[in-house]
Amino acid sequence: MQNFVRPFRVRRGLRYCAFLKEGELTVSDITKKLGLSKANVSQHLTLMRMMGILKARRDGANTYYVLANKRLAKACSLMQDALEQLMEGSVCLNKEELVDIKGDLTR
Repeated sequence: MQNFVRPFRVRRGLRYCAFLKEGELTVSDITKKLGLSKANVSQHLTLMRMMGILKARRDGANTYYVLANKRLAKACSLMQDALEQLMEGSVCLNKEELVDIKGDLTR
């Protein structure tokens, strides 16, 4: 489990997921959106693919990436929201909120 969560520790991984939940993108598409180097983005996407978070397909010189599972899009959104709240200092999860999160992930 720890290895699976590793790519999400970096906020950038969540940003990739935010873009990819809308559909397939290439490394070039993501680098344009984030202003990062192709090598950096490619390396991170490859790691996420190897861990089963993303699926990839080749079309000529391009590799298209997409989230491997629709539940991952929900999980990424929840994690991103929680991280943003943490940064704002406003996270205080109680038992009911944890139940809601678990319910959201299983739907």
